[in-house]
Amino acid sequence: MKAFTNQNARTLDEAVALAQQALRDGRSVSFVGGGTDLLQLMKDKVVNRPGSGDPDVLVNLKTVEGLDEVTSSGQVVTIGGLTTLEALVEHPVIRDRLTVLAEAAESVATPQIRHTGTLAGNVVQRPWCWYYRNGFPCYKAGGNRCFSIAGENQLHAIFGGGPSYIVHPSDLAPALVALDATFRVVGPEGERTLSGPDFFVLPSQDAEHENVLADDEVLASVALPAPGDGVRSAYHKIMDREAWTHALVSAAVVLDMDGDVCREARIVLGGVAPVPWRVPGAEALLAGQRVTPELAREVGAAAVAGARPLSKNAYKIPLTRGVVERTVLALATSA
Repeated sequence: MKAFTNQNARTLDEAVALAQQALRDGRSVSFVGGGTDLLQLMKDKVVNRPGSGDPDVLVNLKTVEGLDEVTSSGQVVTIGGLTTLEALVEHPVIRDRLTVLAEAAESVATPQIRHTGTLAGNVVQRPWCWYYRNGFPCYKAGGNRCFSIAGENQLHAIFGGGPSYIVHPSDLAPALVALDATFRVVGPEGERTLSGPDFFVLPSQDAEHENVLADDEVLASVALPAPGDGVRSAYHKIMDREAWTHALVSAAVVLDMDGDVCREARIVLGGVAPVPWRVPGAEALLAGQRVTPELAREVGAAAVAGARPLSKNAYKIPLTRGVVERTVLALATSA
């Protein structure tokens, strides 16, 4: 790991200004909150941004007050970007009313990581593709090839791939998209708010990045519409071992129920695409319907329509179909 300079920011505007100054000086820069993914990238000598190398300057966001707060006002719940994963698990409003987010946070890694890792860090972490993490000159590292296409692609995308076939590594991201989150970004031009589809980007849009953040922009917070009384939600994650790993397949499901009839559904998949992958065709089957085992089975099948597996990851199709079917049925029939 090369030497770097640490700079403490007191405000988000100061953090952005520090990043801009570093870039003007020809130095690479990263923001750091919990730092769990960034530290690993630096240890592995993997580029943080293509062409920039490991950061020369770290701008510390933990010295900015208020970035770890959860507030509920009227019809909106706002969560600061530095809110830890464990705080999401334990917060009563999130646990009771935004259950899918609490369950997603609880599924991440180990208790030690959850006490350190943050919402923003989990959402914007870099891919864990073994080619990228081991220094191959792939698209994510600024190269012009995806080595997984003809290589070891067991964990790669079955939706939305090309030219890169990474899967988005975040557990929180599918839950946030399922909850219709708005992402607040702070940068040199001030603030902007983005929907999930506008925040995350497919490789066909930008093969080097997974989101629209520039090097001098910060994910400051997310805002979630407060759910109505009939809304139920859950996150189900399938892993190849019990802890400290990412999803082979996951499903974030939010159902707005009127008795046993589903008024509206949002289903977002994780572990199967380069972005949180929403399946509107499966959602449409639930609208206005009483959820039965037969309908849940149809919804699961619709969730994998259009999947295009690589040579070694077709097993993700039945896994995805099953996790959607089980999660929808269990959620719809819960008291």
